[in-house]
Amino acid sequence: MNNKKLLNTDQIKEFVKTNHDYYIKEFERIGNSSKYVFSFNLSAFLLGSIWYSIRNIWNWSLAFLIIETFAIVQIVRGFFGNISAEAYTKIEQIQSTIDFRKQQLQAAIENNSDKVAMFKRTIKSLEDSISDYVAEAQRVEASGFWIAIGGILLFIFIRIVQGMIANTILEKRFSEWLSNKLMSTGMKIKNYLLSITFALVIILFSTIHYSYPNLIKSMKDFPTHPDIRLASIDGVENAFDYAVLKGERVFDAITFGIRSVLDSLELIFVKTPWIVVISAIVLLTGLSAGPRAAIFSCSFLAYMGFLGFWIKAMTTLALLGTAAILSITIGIPLGIYCATRPKFYSLIRPIMDFMQTMPAFVFMIPVIAFFGTGKVAAVIITMIFGGTPVVRLTVLGLKGVPQTIREAAIAYGGSKWYLLTKVDIPLAMPTILAGVNQTVMLSLAMVVVASLIGAKGLGQDVLEALQYANVGQGILAGIAILFCALILDRIIQGKKRV
Repeated sequence: MNNKKLLNTDQIKEFVKTNHDYYIKEFERIGNSSKYVFSFNLSAFLLGSIWYSIRNIWNWSLAFLIIETFAIVQIVRGFFGNISAEAYTKIEQIQSTIDFRKQQLQAAIENNSDKVAMFKRTIKSLEDSISDYVAEAQRVEASGFWIAIGGILLFIFIRIVQGMIANTILEKRFSEWLSNKLMSTGMKIKNYLLSITFALVIILFSTIHYSYPNLIKSMKDFPTHPDIRLASIDGVENAFDYAVLKGERVFDAITFGIRSVLDSLELIFVKTPWIVVISAIVLLTGLSAGPRAAIFSCSFLAYMGFLGFWIKAMTTLALLGTAAILSITIGIPLGIYCATRPKFYSLIRPIMDFMQTMPAFVFMIPVIAFFGTGKVAAVIITMIFGGTPVVRLTVLGLKGVPQTIREAAIAYGGSKWYLLTKVDIPLAMPTILAGVNQTVMLSLAMVVVASLIGAKGLGQDVLEALQYANVGQGILAGIAILFCALILDRIIQGKKRV
């Protein structure tokens, strides 16, 4: 027992670096109680947010630094700052306008113009405005003392809070450090330098900016130059022109491949008689999700037909099917490859993050530059936006396969191909299907955006409804898109979603 206590004491000394006896006593008090134990750290009270950053507790340090900076700004503004500068700037602007109007009035009187009365009313209105701003400036200046007092009270309060919770937070971090010695304990030279420099920069420039608004002109706007932006725009345009010129054959091959799949699906959905399409979809839904889902699918398809959305709905399904088929065909093998090669997955993960987070209207620009407008560009945009979930969830599903099952298969002589096709993929199939479902749903979400570049379909009706405020058309077309999503969801997920 004594050896264990001695070991813990040595670890506390290694962690805290300073005031060993104090922190040993406080950590024991906090650790031996399941309730809150009052403990006041004088160093944290005096140093404030800097104490937390020196200890490498940056999340708390940043939160406290923001509050401390606000309090200091209020103190300086209240006692020394030019808090009425904005009002007096407005007064100067109005006064210059009054002088200009007086010159106009004088000229109108000399020319015996009929605008004399109008200029007098304008000048009177501006003078009344000046009186209001002067009163506001005086009111703000009178409140300066109380602003400073409020800042002082806030500063003292937040320092007391920091002193009260410092030991509790540090003890919790000590417990985390015991389980992970790679965590930095702080109290190093770089922590001191970084903490003090960061705090001074934040507090100093914030105080100057809010207390003396016109003291440093460059702080109002970022110091830049129009030529930088123009040169950047020219550089990007030249790069795209070069890529389009050199990669013409590649882009033509991609366009041909997408166009072939799209034309085939349009032939199936659009050109085939409606009764055949309905029968096939209802049968497929029934086999996948049961008779109740088949009845719902039949009702949804009837809704599209009776309201005149049939051709556009089938065009949307062909466009969506092309994007989904290509995304799944590329995504699942890519996910399988990434699951076995973590370094490659860590390489393409930022790319997938970029594809999912970048707004669709942004990556629409380079796609149009490479492939023009139309359905092919719409398919590519849909693939960019909706193609990543199937990759991510394929990797997640394969990594979630129990290692014991894989080891058993290997022990019975299973090859790598057998292990992949008979063990890994079947066990990961629910997660992979969830990725397929998410890809299809996200692709359907791009229907309206794709209509902006000539994809047509149901998205075109919604787009026209937005342009001309046609509420009825927009709602009905939106419901048709919803029904397309529900049908595809039931077919893909099957009985799990019924």
